[in-house]
Amino acid sequence: MSPSSAPAVSRVPAVLLTAVPAANAIEDAFRAGSEHGLAAAYEAHGSLVHTLCARAHPTTAADITQEVFLAAWKARDRFDPNRGPLAAWLVGITKNKIVDAYRKDGRRVLEIFDKDGSQVERVADERDPVDNLANKLLITEALATLPERPRRIMELAFYDDLTHEQIAEQTDVPLGTVKSDIRRGLARLRHYLEAAS
Repeated sequence: MSPSSAPAVSRVPAVLLTAVPAANAIEDAFRAGSEHGLAAAYEAHGSLVHTLCARAHPTTAADITQEVFLAAWKARDRFDPNRGPLAAWLVGITKNKIVDAYRKDGRRVLEIFDKDGSQVERVADERDPVDNLANKLLITEALATLPERPRRIMELAFYDDLTHEQIAEQTDVPLGTVKSDIRRGLARLRHYLEAAS
């Protein structure tokens, strides 16, 4: 085929050629104020936000989800990818919007005050279903970003409760590699969870 008879190829940004753009591309487009960035952020994280909203406030989950993305869009210049992923930042906004919804309904949200009367930031209660669900979803998302071997090793360690030695034996991966994969996996989980708080 001669160059003149080759079909014309339009120049489409690489990020739009993939079915699910890479997280960094989504974050960059979102921060830049691109409508495609907002749509990609919603596509990538909308179900996470909506699930949290539906668990905490089923009757208004869709409205709260919309409020979360509107607030995130207005504050997109405050999103710092160095502090954590977009999903974690959105979960933080989601928690605040759920608390706002509780307050609108007259539900009581536990507030703690210091001796001088200033409000202390609410500490996540392990029994708080919204915090538990948010953490589980973030952990699942963080695990999904790991390559296959480290992800499988983390799942064996924490879901199947196997020791490092048992994991090494079951997977035929050297013990040192198992330990390194778990250490790096925990660091990634910590990064995701800290960014969400």
